[in-house]
Amino acid sequence: MAGPLFDAIEREQLADLLDELGPDAPTLLTPWTTRDLAAHLVLREHDPLAGPGLVVPGAWGHFAERRRTALARTDFRSLVATIRSGPPRGPFRNGWVRRVPNLNEFFVHHEDVRRANGCGPRTNVPALDAALWHNVCGARWLLARRLRGAGLVLEWAGTAITVRARRGEPAARIAGTPGELLLYLFGRQGAAAVKVSGPADAVDTVRRARFGM
Repeated sequence: MAGPLFDAIEREQLADLLDELGPDAPTLLTPWTTRDLAAHLVLREHDPLAGPGLVVPGAWGHFAERRRTALARTDFRSLVATIRSGPPRGPFRNGWVRRVPNLNEFFVHHEDVRRANGCGPRTNVPALDAALWHNVCGARWLLARRLRGAGLVLEWAGTAITVRARRGEPAARIAGTPGELLLYLFGRQGAAAVKVSGPADAVDTVRRARFGM
């Protein structure tokens, strides 16, 4: 999928917001502050040994968390400058990585900071919405894998575009703009501006489910 690399825009805007708020502002990832989130982002891209542990449970995950905690004790503005500098040489400069996992990472974490500091949903340019919808469709099975006992359909609000995220009956439907759907699927259900509808049992099952990586 060719097109603008929106991860760079999200990265720059997030770095601006981190600089504005400083190291002690809240995020949606309680108890993490902006300092903790900045350390997470730097470790993810710049520590090839610990980085994979961010998504791997067990000993590797504990090792990554120790490295992240140590990084969080370093100078906050240096962490933000490292984030702002862009992806380092290596796989994070790959076009697919930038369009999919990196866009997801920076969009969701940008919203983690925005929403925890009084900002509401934003209106995205159509091309960004299209890129986010592409990513919603690509990640839907993975992010909804823990949902049991109900099917799930995702709807791009204001359009007739839908995609099934989980087979099964009865099925619930989550309607929202692509960015809000992505937030919901990444476990930010309480912050995502979406509408969940369908049979009561299915809706209840979806609301109780744990989404995300």
